[in-house]
Amino acid sequence: MDKKIYLVTGSAGFIGFHLSNKILSKGFKVIGIDNLNNYYDVKLKKKRNYILKKNKNYIFKKIDIKNYKNLETVFKKHKIYKVIHLAAQAGVRYSLKNPRSYIDNNINGFFNILEISKNYRVKKFVYASTSSIYGLQKKFPLKENFNTDNPIQLYAATKKSNELMATSYSYLYKMDTVGLRFFTVYGPWGRPDMALFKFTKNIIKGKPIEVFNKGKHERDFTYVDDIVDGIIKIVFSKKKKFGSQIFNIGNGKKIKLLKYIQLIEKNLKKKARKKFLPLQKGDVFKTHSDTRLIKRYYNYNPKTSVNHGVKKFIKWYISNIK
Repeated sequence: MDKKIYLVTGSAGFIGFHLSNKILSKGFKVIGIDNLNNYYDVKLKKKRNYILKKNKNYIFKKIDIKNYKNLETVFKKHKIYKVIHLAAQAGVRYSLKNPRSYIDNNINGFFNILEISKNYRVKKFVYASTSSIYGLQKKFPLKENFNTDNPIQLYAATKKSNELMATSYSYLYKMDTVGLRFFTVYGPWGRPDMALFKFTKNIIKGKPIEVFNKGKHERDFTYVDDIVDGIIKIVFSKKKKFGSQIFNIGNGKKIKLLKYIQLIEKNLKKKARKKFLPLQKGDVFKTHSDTRLIKRYYNYNPKTSVNHGVKKFIKWYISNIK
């Protein structure tokens, strides 16, 4: 077996879990780092981690990325080949309530991983950015070269900082860094604080669902397997030195929020009780990714329709969530 070791931060998180699983399925070794915090139900994180731990090539370290010393012990002990940094404080709305968590995790934590990766000459540094970085744009689809200097919440501001930090390290230390602007990722083992999970849960329980912006939102929902396929293509790419890159990684199609809710209702065979609310502070009206750049570089090609993706999520939810 190839002795190369891939380090995934946030390995017990939604995307981190699916990505670690995929790398392990290829026969490689994964070191997963996660602090298993209680931003959402820890039981879900532990279940994901339990599945990963069944694979003998998975090494789990319960470490907080804010702790430089503890992180460095992993790099000292293991020769890390590539880093996929997904651990972060996520969520747009939570950033209004607990801004310090975003500075601690997304700025200081990001710096720790970046600095250690530089010191230990990691081959490639891939990290999570976000579509929230685009702010209130008027032109669609959103392209990587659009101005992103006007984030409308702190979460996006910290992710913009990550892109700038990675770009400077890439230039100064000849590091290969790739930032990925994720567009509304959903699917099995998803986060309970996201729309699909919350809507499904409330519809099943007969509780009303909160529909912000009076349902006028449009979103580029991207199925988790498509996201993972894109990351895998980048991580395992044979391309030589390329410096710093940033890509959109989305479905490339937008759907009205009310249509999305209809798909959930159809699959649950149950109508939602909708509570229409005004636009939430920090929310954008619309997201729609232009994915031509990542397609050109890495042949990224999302295959899962929203119809099929929602169906797969609900099947998982009914089997796994009590």
